[in-house]
Amino acid sequence: MGKRQPLLSSLSPHSLGVRACVFRTPWGWMGLSETTKGIDAVVLPKASRQIVLSELQAASVEPQEGRSSPRLREAQAQLTSYLAGTRRSFDLPLDLSRGTSFQQKVWRTLRGIAYGRLRSYQWVALRVGGGRYARAVGNAVGANPMPIVIPCHRIVAQDASLGGFSGGLPTKRKLLTLEGTLGELRQERP
Repeated sequence: MGKRQPLLSSLSPHSLGVRACVFRTPWGWMGLSETTKGIDAVVLPKASRQIVLSELQAASVEPQEGRSSPRLREAQAQLTSYLAGTRRSFDLPLDLSRGTSFQQKVWRTLRGIAYGRLRSYQWVALRVGGGRYARAVGNAVGANPMPIVIPCHRIVAQDASLGGFSGGLPTKRKLLTLEGTLGELRQERP
């Protein structure tokens, strides 16, 4: 057997002040990162730890083994409880500074959408500046760095079709099934 390579390395100079963790859930491997202000990224469930590590590293964040903060541990516990169906909301400090002021406004609006509710891009647009912003809202929803915690999966197309999802439509379907709302959508054509 060759020398085992560590999966985790120390923080790079680009990610000073940022901590991250990778953890396993019944849905797959997930990742979280935080700044001094709060949680700033969630990596949706993936098939392997290495895929999550790659996504975190692409964002210039490298988890440190054994250095998980109390905030990351709490975020991990809340996400795990949500995926188990025992938690409906998140009580975590968030750092939205990765986004533009418009994106931050959209993300704050998304946070107000309750568990088990669906809203359209148009609905969000009307709350952040007017119906003509629906496409910009779609872009902001797609740029959400904290899916599930900022519930972008609850946004569907105006015609009650599934719409898109940065984590893939199978994950969106699974999240909506967990919340009991998938049946409210228009049936997709084969």
